[in-house]
Amino acid sequence: MTPTPSIRTIGVLTSGGDAPGMNASIRAVVRTGLAHNLRVMGIYNGYEGLINGEFREMGPRDVGGILQHGGTILRTRRSALFKEKRGRREAIRRMNESGIDALVIIGGDGSLRGAYALSQEGVPVIGIPASIDNDIWGTHMSVGVDTALNTIMEAVDKLRDTASSHNRAFLIETMGRGCGYLAVMAGITCGAEMVLIPEVDVPLEEVATAIEDAYRRGKTHAIIIVAEGYRMGAQELSQALEEMDIGFHTRVTILGHIQRGGRPTAFDRLLASRMGKRAVEALIAGEHGMMTGLQGRQITLIPLSQVVEKNRSANLEYFEMAKMLAR
Repeated sequence: MTPTPSIRTIGVLTSGGDAPGMNASIRAVVRTGLAHNLRVMGIYNGYEGLINGEFREMGPRDVGGILQHGGTILRTRRSALFKEKRGRREAIRRMNESGIDALVIIGGDGSLRGAYALSQEGVPVIGIPASIDNDIWGTHMSVGVDTALNTIMEAVDKLRDTASSHNRAFLIETMGRGCGYLAVMAGITCGAEMVLIPEVDVPLEEVATAIEDAYRRGKTHAIIIVAEGYRMGAQELSQALEEMDIGFHTRVTILGHIQRGGRPTAFDRLLASRMGKRAVEALIAGEHGMMTGLQGRQITLIPLSQVVEKNRSANLEYFEMAKMLAR
């Protein structure tokens, strides 16, 4: 495959919240581009760096040894200015000055909205979904999700040990402001007594009843997984439950940004690499204004116009499965 005449130099940036596997995508973009005789520019600090012209040409050794690291070597930063047309205009001017013909943008919902905005300005763009919440429409899995889920699972397994020792109910808050995917999957894989997600409005009384029932059945602990987007935060929920006679004392653990870090799993490294390669090959073929997505076993292309119009939520069949298995 030879580059189309209009694509000689591509830029790659990471934006928004970091996700394990972003470095694997960067590596794949750089080395795939070089394999097709393209010049590849790393853009530092996300859209802010695009506006400020924070560019550096990258060779194969610049991405050596990064596959196993979490975070992003290009760093990431949010940009209020990029949301304005004048900010995007400045970013495009910087691209033109540096000879960057096309972009690969790695990030979550906000980053992909930025990618779509650039595509509307005529910039050839391919997006790669990287969001531990797994809330990006058009892909079964986003880069970083599998690693984050394994991090949660390891933490919950450890907390279960101390919960059993002290006869306590642990409320464990996961990320997931608008999508309860992580909480649901953690509930199933960790054997939680209950899962609370933004997609389902579970009353406080039902939560109390579930914990009390676990106590009456002779359980030595109760694990409640709470997505951060649930209508009550884990701390507020704990305070409310302490005022009710539920059998267990409650303790709260907010996993927070620990879910974003760590060595990417094999699944995330492979997914990120496949998406990075597909993104570059799409640009070479003249396809743009698209996002790479995992559909079944295939890496496909989905129009960014569709991606930004819809939101992906947790699969409620899995939510019901978590409830059934918690008996």
